[in-house]
Amino acid sequence: MKREQAHPLVFPVMEHFYTLQGEGAYQGHAAYFVRLAGCDVGCVWCDVKESWHTDGYPSLPVDTLIEAARAHPARLLVTTGGEPLMYRLDAWCQQWREAGFRLHLETSGAYPLSGTWDWICLSPKKFRRPHESVCRQAHELKVVVYHKSDFAWAEEYAAKVPEGCLLFLQPEWSRAEQLLPLIIEYVKANPRWRISLQTHKYMNIP
Repeated sequence: MKREQAHPLVFPVMEHFYTLQGEGAYQGHAAYFVRLAGCDVGCVWCDVKESWHTDGYPSLPVDTLIEAARAHPARLLVTTGGEPLMYRLDAWCQQWREAGFRLHLETSGAYPLSGTWDWICLSPKKFRRPHESVCRQAHELKVVVYHKSDFAWAEEYAAKVPEGCLLFLQPEWSRAEQLLPLIIEYVKANPRWRISLQTHKYMNIP
């Protein structure tokens, strides 16, 4: 259920930090990350389960986050979670865009799309299927492979995203050694797909 904020410019924030994008199409780019708190998708292999709830996390004004982000040279904002589309993000995007940031969204697509984005990374989860509004506007499809059956799942959603959407297969971190050889062979046989690795974990950065 989409959550209502007490104020459209105040959001529950688990963490925010400056780092490098570790995954997908913008891997290696410097970016400011804001991880909104709250998620009800419930992926069993989620590596940020502490983001599922909002208890104990501050509700921060967007202006405060923008001020923190401006202390760093990159003007790329990655809004992640949790599941950020649990919240209405129209005012969020407007404020960041007026501050001169390029806006990227990382989402499971479990809720209808809100906000205006320069880049949408859709990572669909079997636990809660994505909303069609997100599929239609995705720039990047990133499917986490946990089991061999996930290749069929990936193809199902590749058929739902726009032509030109970048397609990535990413091994679930704890099973990467087992799954990466399968993904390599799949991409060799299906070259429209690429491999995404969680390079931030290899580099030991947030």
